[in-house]
Amino acid sequence: MKPRDRAIIALEGKQPDIVPHFEIEMQLTEEYFGKHLVTREEWDSDPSKANEYIKKNAELLTQIADTFNYCIIFCHFLVPRGVNLDIFIDAIKVLKEIDEGKRLLVDYGDSTLAIPTGENMERLAYELADKPDEIKAEQEMALDKTLERGRKVVEAGIEGYIMGSDYCFNDGPFLSPTMFSEFVTPYLTKLIKGYRDMGAYTIKHTDGDIMPILDQLIEANPHALHSLDPMAGVDIKAIKKLYGNKVCLIGNVNCALMQTGSEEEILESCRYAMENGKPGGGYIFSTSNVIFKGMPKKSYDLMLDYYQKNNGY
Repeated sequence: MKPRDRAIIALEGKQPDIVPHFEIEMQLTEEYFGKHLVTREEWDSDPSKANEYIKKNAELLTQIADTFNYCIIFCHFLVPRGVNLDIFIDAIKVLKEIDEGKRLLVDYGDSTLAIPTGENMERLAYELADKPDEIKAEQEMALDKTLERGRKVVEAGIEGYIMGSDYCFNDGPFLSPTMFSEFVTPYLTKLIKGYRDMGAYTIKHTDGDIMPILDQLIEANPHALHSLDPMAGVDIKAIKKLYGNKVCLIGNVNCALMQTGSEEEILESCRYAMENGKPGGGYIFSTSNVIFKGMPKKSYDLMLDYYQKNNGY
């Protein structure tokens, strides 16, 4: 069975031959492969090399997926942020040819209201209270623009979307559940429906304590929830019991422990995520965020070894 097939089966809530594996981002490419994805600075220094850069990035993303047996390639990193959409579409075609259909190709696309930056937080708080209709109108416009772009990218070969707006801190969502239902849920629901109508799979990512808004995230009808952040007390066992028949679960291996924990703590986090996520299918093994700079290579090696020994049904 191809990794792509495993991804689709799991995203549809079913059980493939083994538990699929995927990470949204692999930042340790220098440590593993001695190379990195082309940065925006490198790209801007000589844009005439665009085709060379695209091929280099496509080959590295495919090498990552081959090495770690990923079922999905996140194409958001195929070209640097801000590069022209037509160039990105050309890059998707190059990646599809190199990958030969082995993985599900997904892009980033989320217009919903995320936690603002520190410099914008005060302004947004006032506007939510004083100008709610303007905020909603902006959300509708952003939604339409995101779906318009999405249609073009799906036509080029993208098969799914990761919606990465973060809604929550470790102690709860930025917006109260009532405000979330007014300013986020309607637009998230429309966004997911729009992608589904295109035939695309939908993965909703958010870190933090999602439990106060979990019911709304489920009602928005994504194919999967990603992160399931144990650092915020999110328990995959509880979510599997509540909603395992409604949504695929991705993640829950504790990223903090992957950086500073002992081998025993890392293995215990892997075990808890796998043993509570995989029963009945609808689970993709992953950390609760990404494989990030500063994480010891040996921690991911340990996680990979656990996965290889325990991914069967």
